[in-house]
Amino acid sequence: MEPKPRVLLGMSGGTDSSVAALLLQDAGYEVVGVTFRFYEKEGETEYLNDARDLCRHLGIQHIVSDQRERFQATIIDYFVSEYMAGHTPVPCTLCNNRLKWPLLRQIADEMGIYHLATGHYIQRRKIDDFWHITNGIDGDKDQSFFLWGLPQDILKRMLLPMGGLTKQRVREIAEERGLMKVAQKRDSLGVCFCPMDYRLFLRNRVPKEAIQRGKFVDVEGNFIAWHEGYPFYTIGQRRGLGIDLNQAIFVKEIVPKENRVVLGDLKSLERTEIYLKDCNIINPTLLLGRDDVVVKIRYRKQENRCTVTLLPDNTLHIHLHEPLTAIAPGQAAALYRGDVVLGGGIIYEK
Repeated sequence: MEPKPRVLLGMSGGTDSSVAALLLQDAGYEVVGVTFRFYEKEGETEYLNDARDLCRHLGIQHIVSDQRERFQATIIDYFVSEYMAGHTPVPCTLCNNRLKWPLLRQIADEMGIYHLATGHYIQRRKIDDFWHITNGIDGDKDQSFFLWGLPQDILKRMLLPMGGLTKQRVREIAEERGLMKVAQKRDSLGVCFCPMDYRLFLRNRVPKEAIQRGKFVDVEGNFIAWHEGYPFYTIGQRRGLGIDLNQAIFVKEIVPKENRVVLGDLKSLERTEIYLKDCNIINPTLLLGRDDVVVKIRYRKQENRCTVTLLPDNTLHIHLHEPLTAIAPGQAAALYRGDVVLGGGIIYEK
């Protein structure tokens, strides 16, 4: 008998990666599960035990890769420094493109395994000899927005068993296989190391004097009120400002050196240009100079038609066909045509 093809599956201990293991095994693959130790609040390791128990139940090999120091340096330190720079960080995008998937590839190469898999709700498609991420069929769970930065040598090795399923169906599969704990697990919400208020997280990780009371001003520089510290605000923010001007007011600009936050009406936030650095372009022919490209700067329910130009310094200029508000330095922007991811980058101020 010929040996089964092997696949290295990232296993978080949650519902999605657990059901992915079932489906890959059903499809005839020899699954090897790897659980990354990225961040453990108060030493909580139940997720490790859950992943290990499932692998034992399925009779598959399970390994643990301790990447806590690397996660701290690559993701958490970046998260803090971006807020302290007055930017809006994108830790999930950075983690997927620069840490999780590259680590899967590295470990798979060391083990002589070709295929890579996770429980992401995405699909892929080959167009003109280039592999692209495409949307998963469950619009509420689709994670394509976060994966625009993956290179071809990872995309071509992917197996994505969850892309054609809804979350409801995934839970049903777990129940049908008698895995009730797996079926009933809650979805993770927000940033894994900071699921609630990032402001408290920041206070605990920077010197006390780094976050001080400062001024809210209008677009002309006139004093409006006092704020709690510029890192506690993001471009486009309306709620939680602690002021009442009897009109809708938004954060327009953050000036870290002066500890100043500029407020304006929604119209003042409108822009028709975005600049992207740290870009990934999958196939320039499908992206550059076309008028049917869509840019997203939000994970959900936000699409804007645009034209994309590559600049001499290898950054991208995005011309929006209609004005867009709340464009913040540090945010990610993903570029699509239909359900196909064409690339993306990180927003910066020109």
